[in-house]
Amino acid sequence: MSTWSGTRKKLEEDYLCPALRGRVRYFATTYRESHDQEGRAAILVDGVEVLKSDYFTYSRVLWQRARDYRDEQGLNWREAYRKADKTVLEDGLFDQRDFYMAFQKFDDQSIEASLSDENPIVRIFALLDRRLGKRRLTALEDTMEKELEWVRPFYLLRMEAEGLPLKSQKEKELC
Repeated sequence: MSTWSGTRKKLEEDYLCPALRGRVRYFATTYRESHDQEGRAAILVDGVEVLKSDYFTYSRVLWQRARDYRDEQGLNWREAYRKADKTVLEDGLFDQRDFYMAFQKFDDQSIEASLSDENPIVRIFALLDRRLGKRRLTALEDTMEKELEWVRPFYLLRMEAEGLPLKSQKEKELC
């Protein structure tokens, strides 16, 4: 795996659409003094952390949810952990390693595969990607209505940055 600075450079300079360059920044760090060198990750828009998560919050919720699944549904620890890991990510909680792995997956596959990937972080990278054209971006509007509530703002950000109206805005203008 490459260094974080190399990964960040790829995300911000190679992949990020021109309309968002300078507005979107990616952040990830590892706290060397913490147990197992854990850390956090974030996506900043205009200097504000729009999406952020850290290992400590993530792990606390993950293990509590796994314990709940085990107690309520009678799952063994492995099954409970797998189910909890998926639902915790859907809630927008992850650690910096999830962020790195999402980038690795995004970097290794096509834009089409990334847009439909099961990992929401990969889908966010794809929504902000320069390879996603305006026509395809506009066509995603119906799918975005079903998207996770913490992923959809990145679609709206991209539409706004590209100067593209949403269908609902077009309908209001016609009335």
